[in-house]
Amino acid sequence: MAIGTLYIVAAPSGAGKSSMIGAYLNRNRKYPAQVSVSHTTREPRPGEEDGIHYHFVDHASFEAKIAQNDFFEYAQVFGNYYGTSRATIESCLSQGIDVFLDIDWQGARQVKALMPEAVSVFILPPSRHELEQRLHMRGQDSADVIAKRMQEAHSEMSHFDEFDYVIVNKVFDEAVNQLQAIVIAQRLRYTHQRLAQAKTITDLLGDQ
Repeated sequence: MAIGTLYIVAAPSGAGKSSMIGAYLNRNRKYPAQVSVSHTTREPRPGEEDGIHYHFVDHASFEAKIAQNDFFEYAQVFGNYYGTSRATIESCLSQGIDVFLDIDWQGARQVKALMPEAVSVFILPPSRHELEQRLHMRGQDSADVIAKRMQEAHSEMSHFDEFDYVIVNKVFDEAVNQLQAIVIAQRLRYTHQRLAQAKTITDLLGDQ
């Protein structure tokens, strides 16, 4: 059985990375995949559930996990911690399940340092104006917070060249198709096919 692939997906807030990952997972029927549920110290937003969208913990609990080396990666953004469980990721990959990490560029650097074979994807908005409009349309943040997110977006987007793939989320369905194409291409690589198609390859190349 082929091992799963770890996909690092990063983007400025509002670019649509979470929606794109969700849409891919909803349409994917061929390859097992799931999104990693991160730990965070921020407060839940309306509609978010503990254990489904995030594992919501307090700062003391998060810092205890850091001390115990429980996180595959972690970062502090806007005063809150975000982190990914090391044990959960490794367990899923060993079972052949693709795992999507919805993280920022800082977390992406940490993951790549630990797992260079991870596939990284950066999602760009079509324009700064469109990004700001999307943040306003979410109705989740104040004008001050949106202004801070726009400032942070410039810094975030400047790291796009550190990623393996770049998708511009202008037309949502097309962007999701491009994400799916990346997954399909990865599954067709030799390192996957030699395990997934081991019997066929043995039959084809076995002794005459």
